Amino acid sequence: MSEECIFCQIVAGEAEASVAYEDEATLAFMDLRQFQAGHTLIVPKRHVRDIYELDKKTGSALMAAISRVAEGVREAVRPHGITIWQSNGAPWQEVFHLHFHVLPRWREDGLLRFRPPRRKRPARSDLDDQAVRIRAALGGD
Repeated sequence: MSEECIFCQIVAGEAEASVAYEDEATLAFMDLRQFQAGHTLIVPKRHVRDIYELDKKTGSALMAAISRVAEGVREAVRPHGITIWQSNGAPWQEVFHLHFHVLPRWREDGLLRFRPPRRKRPARSDLDDQAVRIRAALGGD
């Protein structure tokens, strides 16, 4: 536990939260700054700073919790769909305890419109080169 981490304080019961789901490894609670009713955060109970510190066992538990919470949000608030997102590093990550957002979405809600200036269609050779570099970084060929 990180003493100054608000999410660690929530997990420890030292800070107030509206808990929606809990299991041995994860905790899900309502976001205090909701975009929409049902906006839920899922965190590992163990302090993990970001995706780069995530181990496979905790990652598996998180994915299972995210899926379960998404089903609960869908049933509870009946959105048209759900967006799940997670950010790493400043300025995107505001709390440095790994967390995933489950955000219910409705058509024309105006939230999170990802509109790059112009979609690129790179050459296959560029895509192949990117894949080779990523495989190499992962210890592949």
